[in-house]
Amino acid sequence: MMKVTRSAVEHLKALVLAHPEDPIVRVQVRDLDEHRLTFNLTLEATVQPDDAVQALDGLTVAVAASSAARLDGITMDYQEPGGFKFHHAEHQEDFRLDLINLN
Repeated sequence: MMKVTRSAVEHLKALVLAHPEDPIVRVQVRDLDEHRLTFNLTLEATVQPDDAVQALDGLTVAVAASSAARLDGITMDYQEPGGFKFHHAEHQEDFRLDLINLN
């Protein structure tokens, strides 16, 4: 299941409020090429029959069936500046070079 931060929920709710005819936030992930992905956020009028649907504090988030497994463990965040960001828990670690002092 995809996680959504409080900041992302609040910003998405503001977008839905500005577009009440499309109250569903739909999330998809697609391959751009062998090394890159694109995450798509759209506002839609209804969920699709095979979408995985989450209710988050009055917000309805639908994850496309083709993307559900790939978004498992992903966290969607919103930051100013920069906008929406998608983070994978395994890739948030701070990698450090272990140096040995030879002196």
